[in-house]
Amino acid sequence: MTYIANSDRYKNAEYKRCGKSGLMLPRVSFGLWHNFGDNSDFENMKKLCFTAFDNGITHFDLANNYGPKYGAAEENFGRILNTEMKAYRDEMLISTKAGYDMWEGPYGNWGSKKYLTASLDQSLKRMGVEYVDIFYHHRPDPNTPLWETMHALDSIVKSGKALYVGLSNYNGERMKEAAEILSDMGCPFVINQNRYSILDRGVENNGLLDAAGECGKGVICFSPLAQGLLTDRYINGIPDDSRVKTDGRFLNEGRITGEIVEKITKLNQLAQERGQTLAQMALGWVLKDDRITSVLIGASKESQILDNLKAAECASFTEEELKRIDEIVK
Repeated sequence: MTYIANSDRYKNAEYKRCGKSGLMLPRVSFGLWHNFGDNSDFENMKKLCFTAFDNGITHFDLANNYGPKYGAAEENFGRILNTEMKAYRDEMLISTKAGYDMWEGPYGNWGSKKYLTASLDQSLKRMGVEYVDIFYHHRPDPNTPLWETMHALDSIVKSGKALYVGLSNYNGERMKEAAEILSDMGCPFVINQNRYSILDRGVENNGLLDAAGECGKGVICFSPLAQGLLTDRYINGIPDDSRVKTDGRFLNEGRITGEIVEKITKLNQLAQERGQTLAQMALGWVLKDDRITSVLIGASKESQILDNLKAAECASFTEEELKRIDEIVK
């Protein structure tokens, strides 16, 4: 049976303009970093995509190396898109990235024009689409001239293979340099993607949030739940079906220290006082900043998507609550 989207999918959805551009993003976007590799259940992948879209999540975020294996997430998403959701392509915002290790040899990594152009061509074939809405450079390349990487992004837009470009894992100073180059080229650079959470304040310290605000660029945050730490899953031990037990690449038992458990227990108590789950409060904490366009969530269950969607409704905090959060995690 062909998928038919929920007719009320936009009724309660909230969207925000991406910086000073014309592009609107849902406040909660769906990331396919985890649970879309060849080691995951394909039928569950479909359910996750359907649940997201049925509830107004129009943005699906990928990268060339999401898997395992590399490219598997794009392949699996492409299968879902082309067999079940093709009728809704113009209602969807699809992004992908290149910048990390993808294939052997000198042309499968970092930020050369050779790599970025070839990688996007491969991504388009895996997903079975003619273009992506946003193409990101996934990380700064210290050995390739910034102008070359930005020229590659500009050429990709002019070729019609991407509508907009973004930068990921850049700090504020480097982003401003890139923005100036892209502006001179007339390239629609609209968004930055960086890690940000209650437990990880890197974008505050490296100037990215301030720079994005000054330049009128959007910010979308990955790992807003700190790979699942900012949930109630690890307060009373490590569940057998948790990512720590089933994967362990990005969150392992060594990170779940007594100190961390104490912090998330106190944060969970505050969330309960606010009438929220810890995950909802953590997402709302990121979204409270007007410079943040959207947060990226991952999910292994449909219920997690539905739970996290409520975060946008409760993204306001009192000064006392913000001070308490800072005191807990400092």
